[in-house]
Amino acid sequence: MKKTFTTTMPDRVGAFLRASQAIGELGANITRVSYNKAVDTHMLFIEVEAEPEALEQVTRRLERLGYLHSQTGTGSVILLEFKLKDQPGALTPVLEMISRFHFNISYISSQENGTPHQYFKMGLFVEDVAAVARFMEQVSQLCPVRVIHYHSSGRALDNTVFYITYAGQIGEKMGLSQGDRARLIVLSNQVMQLLDERDNPPYKTFEYIGKFADNLAAFRGDYFAPRLTRLQAQDVDILLLEPPCGSNTWVLRCQGALLAFDGGFCLYRDEAAQALRRLCPDFDQAPRAMALTHGDVDHCGLIPLFGQVFVSPGCYENFRLENAGERNFRERNRLHAPYVGISKLLSAYQAPDMGRLRPVGQGAPRPGRGELTLQGEWSYHGLRFEVYEGGGGHIGGETVWVERQRRLALTGDLLVNLKGFTPEQQAFNRLAPYLMTSVDADPPAARRQRQGLAQILGSGSWLILGGHGAAMTQQIP
Repeated sequence: MKKTFTTTMPDRVGAFLRASQAIGELGANITRVSYNKAVDTHMLFIEVEAEPEALEQVTRRLERLGYLHSQTGTGSVILLEFKLKDQPGALTPVLEMISRFHFNISYISSQENGTPHQYFKMGLFVEDVAAVARFMEQVSQLCPVRVIHYHSSGRALDNTVFYITYAGQIGEKMGLSQGDRARLIVLSNQVMQLLDERDNPPYKTFEYIGKFADNLAAFRGDYFAPRLTRLQAQDVDILLLEPPCGSNTWVLRCQGALLAFDGGFCLYRDEAAQALRRLCPDFDQAPRAMALTHGDVDHCGLIPLFGQVFVSPGCYENFRLENAGERNFRERNRLHAPYVGISKLLSAYQAPDMGRLRPVGQGAPRPGRGELTLQGEWSYHGLRFEVYEGGGGHIGGETVWVERQRRLALTGDLLVNLKGFTPEQQAFNRLAPYLMTSVDADPPAARRQRQGLAQILGSGSWLILGGHGAAMTQQIP
């Protein structure tokens, strides 16, 4: 079992040595350390692996060590804003914590504003500026808090407030709980550390994560404005719903039944469902099912709207791992895992109910070979698909659904129409490749799979229905 300790330590020789010795004496193993003085002066992230009982002992030992040693100075004033429920006694726990830290209140102001919350502004005079890090970390468990301003006399305030304020701003925007905000701090630091190893500037990481949240938040509710396209392939009506953020949702109507492929982010489930019901007035009455091209977070949002969701064996295994509390295929890639965690937090991701999933085919994929392997055939109300699973080039369980009679290929993210993006899609889809270093788990294998797809389809004209962007007509010689 692993746990990440978000700690604050003095800028003093031997401080980390003491922590390392304390952890080692308890038989625990340090698996990750991150410290960047350019981002914050004292905050240190330590990931520890041990049995649960040992992790509890590590927690107690680090608490006894203090992890912040008194650093006296001439004093600083910091102006904070606390968001508290507008109810009796809401301020008391905050005041008690201020008292425990021996901070003096130099300013306080608040008034009701007609909402369920009040915003208390407090100026705190502190002599031990390093203690602000501990205070911010602990008080943020009680309520949202942000730094408005600080004045320092001869000493820079501990930049731990950057992490707390950063997570607080995103958490406020996305409605994250205090626990999720703490998790966001750890995940953001992990992304920063991975990109720092590639000589990318730390603050660009936080900028891109902030843009990710801004984009998700900007298109909720009445601002959800997907591009809608209708196509025809012989006797099949095709509807494409393209949200500004997240995957396409393709809906094929044949013989009065609806078959959807992929479903965007969970965050937009209600908005996407309303759009589908407007476009398909019989959506709730017609026979309907869903199929997935793969199990990425941005493709799974509409699963609860369908009683049956058809997936390849590898995609099924991806979700089985997730429901068992294990890392899914994407999370097993160290470069991708932090981004996936952030995506889950910010998009309100929910792992699918395994009772809805129906694996198609029994073939065994060959991971790492970069090949598309035929898993079997599957029919649904006049549509007949060949189901091919890849070897993990984009992600384990990636699936291509080929309908030869209508010359249709649903390719997921193996083939996307980059030139067919809307401006909003272009802006959003630039973020993941930077934060993950590549959207493909195994780029060489993904290239081989894309090249091999033409051989599978064969010569002639095909309508490519990709995971993002408009439909494409591809002429294969």
